[in-house]
This record gives sequence, structure tokens and C-alpha cells, in this order.
Amino acid sequence: MKDADTQDLSFDDWDELTFPRKTTQGFDEVVERAISRRGFLGGVVAFGSGAAVMGTSMLKGTTAMAGQTSRFAFEQLPIQTDGTVHVPEGYSWDVLVRWGDPLFSDAPAFDPANGVPVEGSDRVFAENTDGMHLFTVGNKQILAVNNEYANRKTNLPNNADGVPASADDVLIFQNLQGVTIMEVAEGHDGWGVVVDSPYNRRITHNTPMTLDGPAAGHDLLKTEADPTGTASLGTMNNCGSGPTPWGTYLTCEENFNGYFGATGDMPSDETTAAGFARYGVGPDGWGYDYHKWDARFDVSQNPNEPHRVGYVVEIDPTDPDATPVKHTALGRFKHENAACALAPDGRVAVYMGDDERGEFMYKWLSRDVYVPGGDTSTLLSEGQLYAAKFNDDMTGEWVALTPDATGMDEAHIAIFTRTAASAVGATTMDRPEWVAVNPTAVEAYCCLTNNKNRGVKPNAGGDDTSANGPNPRDANNFGQIVRWRPHGDNHASNTFDWDLYVMAGNPMTQEGAYKGSSNVNEGNLFNSPDGMVIDTTGLIWIQTDGDDSNEGEFEGMGNNQMLAGDPVTGEIRRFLTGPNGSEVTGLTWSADRRTMFVGIQHPGAPFPDGDGSLPRSAIVVVKRDDNALVG
Repeated sequence: MKDADTQDLSFDDWDELTFPRKTTQGFDEVVERAISRRGFLGGVVAFGSGAAVMGTSMLKGTTAMAGQTSRFAFEQLPIQTDGTVHVPEGYSWDVLVRWGDPLFSDAPAFDPANGVPVEGSDRVFAENTDGMHLFTVGNKQILAVNNEYANRKTNLPNNADGVPASADDVLIFQNLQGVTIMEVAEGHDGWGVVVDSPYNRRITHNTPMTLDGPAAGHDLLKTEADPTGTASLGTMNNCGSGPTPWGTYLTCEENFNGYFGATGDMPSDETTAAGFARYGVGPDGWGYDYHKWDARFDVSQNPNEPHRVGYVVEIDPTDPDATPVKHTALGRFKHENAACALAPDGRVAVYMGDDERGEFMYKWLSRDVYVPGGDTSTLLSEGQLYAAKFNDDMTGEWVALTPDATGMDEAHIAIFTRTAASAVGATTMDRPEWVAVNPTAVEAYCCLTNNKNRGVKPNAGGDDTSANGPNPRDANNFGQIVRWRPHGDNHASNTFDWDLYVMAGNPMTQEGAYKGSSNVNEGNLFNSPDGMVIDTTGLIWIQTDGDDSNEGEFEGMGNNQMLAGDPVTGEIRRFLTGPNGSEVTGLTWSADRRTMFVGIQHPGAPFPDGDGSLPRSAIVVVKRDDNALVG
């Protein structure tokens, strides 16, 4: 990508172009330090690549486990570089739904050359599917799906660079993002959407929301349209997700900052200005130009509006009339996903990552306990938020973000959570993305997707990003997955042990630490682990969103992909590849676990309709040809 090309910058690269970080080290110094750490890396990687449980006493047991028969019911898929989906022999795939497909019979028809018209654009399946989960209601199967963002050039193909030229152009973008909830069913012709199901609905950038928790009603959340500070509109840049034990859907607001801009002067209030700098809110935005056509997104007129996004939003997929709730108690940052776990006493732990280079990992622990069928209204609003501190001795702790520890009151901790985590010395991480909790063991994993700034630049808050325990490589373009086990087999514990399950790399082109861990080889190369789900058998499904050029340091990696990992042996195999230019993201299963639903986001090729059509993000279904369980 050329430095001058700002139209197609990633969210992170746009942030850095708009809010440049100070360079603290030269490249030679980065390389020298990376080399000097190889001895340390060797120990961590050897342990992390195959440890079944935490603690160095298990190393001998790990070696024995590595000789066990593989649990995978498929042969590894080779890399692919073309414009379609591939799965292993014995498996088949088909399209469930794609951008522009109708949810209701009165929805407009999709135009292969022009996309979706503004009228009825909230009646179709939205764009760029991401996190998802399937819920069962009686004999109905309800799929909740995030629609992270809209490709400007794809949705406005007749506008120069896809830049909106009217309020209607902006409304198309606003309607094609957020969340889709739809009933799906399998018939004689395969899986499809149940058009006109009473469960079908779109949640967009204009859907009414309720704010709860410590920031609700605070002056920083009040606007002229909502003087109470408790009722916002819309959810945006919905990336990862997670189900709750009580059957609701948690959708996570990630890169919200670029939707805002200014037609006049930026706010000069010290608190707001400092928050905008830390979270990357600037005068221009990404190019959606909402602020030029919708005053709600103009911070020169509505400086508090950005404080009303960046949260975890709870949606009841079984009740189309239920108002989604933004839980400010879970913090405001670029949420990737939310992974719930239950402590032995019934309290709810929610693990979360802040997907920006050098930001932090978090845990929420409820005050009250979950009782099936009981009141759940306080479980995500009353409790304690923590930030993670990882030590080089492979231990760690969750540090409570309290007023005493941070010097901030509870509302400001909720609104400016990054500042609170910096205040307690949380560990800067390599873009913490999806967190997954293992249902077969008391442990959790987080994809640290990559961080080219590790050891090169501080984060937006000026925090040190020198190499550290779980982030041991400077200029890290490959990423890794960290794993932790809470002490006492208790997700409520404030302390834990950690290791690295895998360090992605390339033994074909790289040396030392950048070759990757011992469970990475020429057959299963990948970079930038992003999405992650652990199935009911304990297998880890890893989805990638990285460089698919198949050149230079990424030679041999092919298109983005989904791999399966065994946490006991450390073995990793490639299971699925996406079209070139796409990210593979979002994963869930049918109720009988014979169908896998997988998201294909922003394909570069004209997928799935072929030549003559705009590329369309989609959800594909994967089944075994013998109709056995997928995996």
C-alpha cells in the first residue's frame, strides 16, 4: 500500500496517519534487541507451543502428549490464492446469505453493478459480516451477526472514491452496518434465511439504545437530543461478539472513532480534547463524511456524541421489540469481542481486548451471581472492571480499575478506560483481538494479531511498548496467541499463569524468533490470528486477517484462512481458505453441530457471484459430505 493512498487504509493505519506516534527507536536498534531476546523467546515458544496446562512441571507430560493420534477429522488444506472458498476433501460449502439478500419480501432487489438503493437498505442482509452466534428458540434457529463496516467504493460505485454526496448516501452506509438478526433453516435445497420471520430485524446506526452503568446520565454523555445521557442512537463498527449464559448476544463496538468529524472547530475542553487524542477522534473521519450530512456526527456541534460509543451492547435475539443496552461498566475502548465465563460461585467474568497497537486486555467480574431463570439485569452493570498485567515470569494479575488505583471517578473510568488502564501500569499488547474461553478446561486464549510498532513507537497514551512477556517480538508482523489459566481454576481469581499457544511466523523466509513457534511449519503457515472460537470438544478454530500477498516475508501463506488447533498437543491444521482480499471472520455452529457458519468479509474478488458483480461479503455454510459432526 502506498503511503499517499489514504482511501483504502486500514482502520489502524488511518489512526496513525491522523494521530502519528512519536518514533522512539531506529530500525537497527529494533533488530538488535530482537536478536538479543532470542534466548528468552526459545524458552517461551517451546513451552507455549504444546503445553496442556500451565507450569513448567508439565513439560515432560507435554512431550508425551505430542505423540498422540491427531484429533482432526480432515487432512490439511493447501494454501490457495484464488477468489473463492476452499475446504478439505470430504467437506462441502455453500452460501447462506450475502450482502444485499432480502430479510423481508418487500426488500429491494440487489443490483450486481450498483448494490442496494437507500430505500429499503435496512431490509436486507448488511455488509461485512463479522462476529456471529446461533441461538435456538424452541425449534427455531436464530442467527445474530455483526455487520462491521461498509466498503465505500462498493456501496457507492458511481461516486468518486465512494465519498457520499448526499444525506441519502450517508444513510445507505448507516443502514448497512450494525447487526443483523435472522431466522435460518435447513431444507431440501440446503440452508437459507427464513424471509419475513418475526425474528428478523436490522439494528443500525440509528436504532434506539439504552445506556446503563456508571457513565449513564453523566454530563459527558448528554446531548441536545438526549439531555438525560441515557438514550443513544445506533451501534457501529461491530466487530467480535459473544453469547451470555442467559441467552443474549453481546456485540462489540470497535473502531468507532473514524465515523466522527468536524465542520467547525474541534472541542477545546481539556477532558474532551485529551480523550479525543487518546481514542483517535479527529476533524476528517475515514471518508464516510457522516459529519457533513448528519449533525450527530459533527463534534464541533455535538462533542459528547463520541463518548456514547465504544461499548459492549447487549441484544436479546428472541425479542424483536427489546431495546439494546450499552453497558458502560464494561469500559469504553475498541472492543474486539466479549467472552463470558462462569466462576465456581456463579459470578460472571467477561474477557475483552482493545484492538489497537499497544493497548490492553480487560476482565469484568459481576457483583451478583448468575442463576438460570433469575434476574440478570445487574450482571453487566454492577461489578468490577480489571486490566491485565503480564509478568515475564509467566504469571500475571488482573488489576482493579478503581478510583483509588486510577485517580479517576467511576464514570470517567468507564468513559476513558484506556487512561485508567495506563494509570495502573497494565501490559501493552499486540492488538488483542478475539478472546475465547475453553469449555473443556479452565483457561482462556487471546489472539494478539500483530504490532509493527512493538519496540518502535509508544501507544496513543505514550505507554512503553518495548517487548514484554506475551509480546516478545519487536516489529511483530505475524502475531501470536496467548493463553492463561486463572489460579485456583477460578475465573474470578485476580492472578493467573500464562504461556503462548502459538507464535505465527514463517520458517521459509525468516530466522530466529520470526520463524514462529515449533507448531508452525511449511504446511500450516499463517499470519495475523484474529477470530477465535473453541468448540465443545476443546478444538480451537483460528481465523486470520493479515497480509495475503503471498510475497516477501509472507511467502507461502496464501489467502486468509481458518485453522484448527489442538490445545493439548499444539498441532495446528489449515481447514478453510477465503477468497483473495478477504478476511475470514465469525464462526458458529448449527444446533446439531453438523453445519458450520463462517464469515467472509471484504472479498477482493467478485465473490461469490463471479464476474459482472460487485464483491459481496457473505456467510458460508460448511458441512461434511457424510453429514457427520463438523470438525
